[in-house]
Amino acid sequence: MPLDTILMGLVILAGFYMAWNIGANDVANAMGTSVGSGALTLRQAVFVAAILEFSGAFFFGSHVSETIQTGIVDVQTFASQPHLLVFGMLASLIAAGVWLQIASYYGWPVSTTHTIVGAVVGFGVVAGGIDAVHWGNVGFIVSSWVLSPLLGGIFSFLIFTFLRKTIFYSTNPLEATKKITPFIVFVVVLILTLVLILSGLKNMHLELPLWQSALLSVAVGLIGAYFSKYLVKNITVNTDPQTSHSTPDLEAIASIDKAKRYLLQARPAFSGEMQYRLTDILDEVDTFKHSLKKTENLDAVHSEYSTVERIFGYLQIMTACLMAFAHGANDVANAIGPLAAAVGVLQTGVVSNSSIIPTWTLALGGIGIVVGLATWGWRVIETIGKKITELTPTRGFAAEFGASTTIVLASCFGMPISTTHTLVGSVLGVGLGRGIEALNLTMTRDIFISWLVTVPAGTAITVAFYYLFKFIFI
Repeated sequence: MPLDTILMGLVILAGFYMAWNIGANDVANAMGTSVGSGALTLRQAVFVAAILEFSGAFFFGSHVSETIQTGIVDVQTFASQPHLLVFGMLASLIAAGVWLQIASYYGWPVSTTHTIVGAVVGFGVVAGGIDAVHWGNVGFIVSSWVLSPLLGGIFSFLIFTFLRKTIFYSTNPLEATKKITPFIVFVVVLILTLVLILSGLKNMHLELPLWQSALLSVAVGLIGAYFSKYLVKNITVNTDPQTSHSTPDLEAIASIDKAKRYLLQARPAFSGEMQYRLTDILDEVDTFKHSLKKTENLDAVHSEYSTVERIFGYLQIMTACLMAFAHGANDVANAIGPLAAAVGVLQTGVVSNSSIIPTWTLALGGIGIVVGLATWGWRVIETIGKKITELTPTRGFAAEFGASTTIVLASCFGMPISTTHTLVGSVLGVGLGRGIEALNLTMTRDIFISWLVTVPAGTAITVAFYYLFKFIFI
C-alpha cells in the first residue's frame, strides 16, 4: 500500500479522534452550565449540541481553522520535505487527543486550544527550528487566552448585575422579567442570525451585502422577541398545592389574634407567678405570629422567584444554543486545522500557504465533536456546572451569554481562544457578582493548575509521536 494512502487514513482517524476528545472535554464546557442549573437534562444537552455544534463547525469553522493550519508554523520550512509536515500534524492530533482523553477521564476541564497550539509549536521547533514558528501569531493567540476569560468574566458580571438590579431588586420580579425577556431574546437571536448569515453564507459562497445581512438579522430578532412576549404574557406565579396547604393563611393568623385577646382578658384574674407565666405565654404568641407572617411572605417571594427562574430556564436554553454554535465554530479548528494541512500535502504533494479546507473535513470534525459529547461529556459537565459556583438558570444564562458573545467575536477575528478559559471566566464573573465567598476557590485553583500543565503536556507528547513516525516511515 502506498505511503500516502496509509498516512491519509491515519490523518483522518487522528482528526476524528481529536474531534471526539474536543466533544468529550470542551463541549461539556459549553453545555455544563445548562445542565448544572437544571435548564437542560444531559440527554437534552446532547441533542441541542448535536445540532448546533455541527452547524457551527460546518458553516463557520473554516475561519479559525486557517489560523491553526498555517498561522502557527511556517509551512514553507518543510517545502523540500513535505512529509515532515504531515508527520508533525499527525503527531499533534494524536498527542492532543491523548492528553484530552486523560483529562476527560478525570473530569479536568482543560483547554483543547492550549493543547493543539502547544503541540503544533512543539513540532515546529523540533522539526524546523525556532524560526519555523510564527511567534508573532503565537503571541497574538496567547494574549487571547488571557483576554478571553477576562472579557467573558466582565460580560457575564455586567449581565448578571443588570439582571439582579432590574429583576431581583424590583418590587415585582415577575413583571420585570416579562418586560425584559423580549429584549434579551432579540439580542440573542440577532447575534446568532448575524453570525450565521455573515459567516455561514460566506463559506457557501452566497454572500449578502452588509446592510441586507443586518436588516435580515434585526427582522429575525424582532420576530423572536414578539413570540417571546406572547409566550411569557400569561405566565403567573407558580404555586405548589402541597406548600399552600402547609402555609398559614389570614384566617389562621386571625384565630391566633382571637386566642391572644382571650388570654389578655384572663390575665387580670391571675397574680404573682401565674400572671408572670401568662405574660411569657403572650410574648411567645406574638413571636409565633410574627414567624408565621414571615414564613408566609417568604413562601410568596419564593414562588415568584421560582417562576422567574423558570422563565430564565428557557432563556438559558437559547443561550446554550448560541454557546454550542459558537463553540463548534471556534474549536473545530483544533481538529480540522492540522488535518486540513496534512490532507493538502498528501493530495497535492506540495506545501501551500493557502490550502483550501475541504468541506468534508468540517463535517468530520462536527460529527466527532457530537459523538465525544454523547459518550464522555458527562465527566466534565459536573465540574463546570456544579463545582465552581452554585448555578441557577439566571446565573447560568448570564455566564453562557457572556461566554458565547466573547467566543463569537473571537471567531470573527480568527482568534482560536479557549472555550474553557472563556466559560470558566464567565462562571467566575457570575460568582463574583454574589461575592468571593460564592466561589469554590479550591476547585478554581485546581482548574488553573490543569491549564498550566496542558501546554507542556501537549508539547512533550507531540515530540515523542513525531520522532516515532519518522522512525517508522523514513
